[in-house]
Amino acid sequence: MAALAAPRRPRLPESLLVLGGTSGIALAVARRLIARGARTVWLAGRPSPALEEAAARLRALGPDVRTVAFDALDPASHEAVLGKVFAEGRIDLALMSFGVLGDQAYDEREPLNAVRVAQTNYTGAVSAGLVAARELQNQGRGSLVVLSSVSGERARRTDFIYGSSKAGLDVFAQGLGDALYGTGVHVMIVRPGFVRTAATAGRPAPPFARTPEQVAAAVESGLRRRAETVWAPGVLRWVAMALRHLPRAVYRRLSL
Repeated sequence: MAALAAPRRPRLPESLLVLGGTSGIALAVARRLIARGARTVWLAGRPSPALEEAAARLRALGPDVRTVAFDALDPASHEAVLGKVFAEGRIDLALMSFGVLGDQAYDEREPLNAVRVAQTNYTGAVSAGLVAARELQNQGRGSLVVLSSVSGERARRTDFIYGSSKAGLDVFAQGLGDALYGTGVHVMIVRPGFVRTAATAGRPAPPFARTPEQVAAAVESGLRRRAETVWAPGVLRWVAMALRHLPRAVYRRLSL
């Protein structure tokens, strides 16, 4: 009897589009995938020296790296911007990693700033996510990786504006993944906890804090498994489950 062939592992992407091209987590993912053979990288973000510097650092690793102007707060431009990228060649992975943390206390006093957080993290992601998903579907294959957050699992007094925007993003991505099931397009949601990046500099790091490189390793593992949800670290799945089921009267007394 012939030996059974081992199941083929999904191939890692050779070309990627990063929406949020200066994100510390996204750049860690890009570096990791370049080390695994990615040859083309598009960094999409607001034109800035930081975006060009990020592109230059990735080019030094060997791949073809290009930048494209992208603004989450300008949904009307998303079809043209992303269409241009996909017209240049196949994209194996679109990584949605843009977002703003905001300042909870300030944003409560200035509702328009809270609206900006919501529009960036949720409305902009809905627009860009739908456009990217359609382009991937037109290709017949590819992955859409959505950087969510454990903060979206349950509202916390200290960051409910940011958390609510991530909760909306997370549910959107879940529904999009279901809608695309069977089309050849894979949607993966990544839910990191606190990550030590420039955006979180100066904030006290809670238990289970991670580096961008550790989150990138979890993303690679998820792509290899073709996972639908990735927690970084994995223990947060159980922490979030426990917190989600706490009575509200108990939960509000926790220092979270």
